[in-house]
Amino acid sequence: MGDSRSTLHGMRALAHPLRMRILSLVTERAMSAAEVARELGDSQPNISYHLRKLADAGLVGIVEEVAIRGGIAKRYRHDPPAVAAPRGPEEDALLARALAAGLGSTPPGTPEVASAELWIDQEVWENLVADVRDLNSRLRDAAQPPRTPGTVRVSTTISAFELDGV
Repeated sequence: MGDSRSTLHGMRALAHPLRMRILSLVTERAMSAAEVARELGDSQPNISYHLRKLADAGLVGIVEEVAIRGGIAKRYRHDPPAVAAPRGPEEDALLARALAAGLGSTPPGTPEVASAELWIDQEVWENLVADVRDLNSRLRDAAQPPRTPGTVRVSTTISAFELDGV
């Protein structure tokens, strides 16, 4: 079972919608606060603050420090684990609440958000989990640096999990 205290700290860090956008940008790609600020159209001090909160929660790490104009720019990156740590029921409930709060703040023009609690055959579930993992890999493999010509800016959130003890 994961550490409930660190899980809660991480979920609190993700409660701010800007931090979710920052985390998306620095997933598997190192960026400085200034680079993230330019991409999101926000101020560098504000982005620095939110990056520190994500770092304090262990969600991003400083992967390099670069000398820039007499100062040092820290470059942050989020490297998601290959396999999710096991969670307990209270952590699943916290995660579900955090995700539900995020669904209410989807940007204008979002084409569809689907949510369901269903009973399905175990084999169907296992196939769907494999499909979600494949889709996640395809999205990550297709990711380009921000504003690469010919690309479109997208946001994805996929969450699927078994409900135990129901």
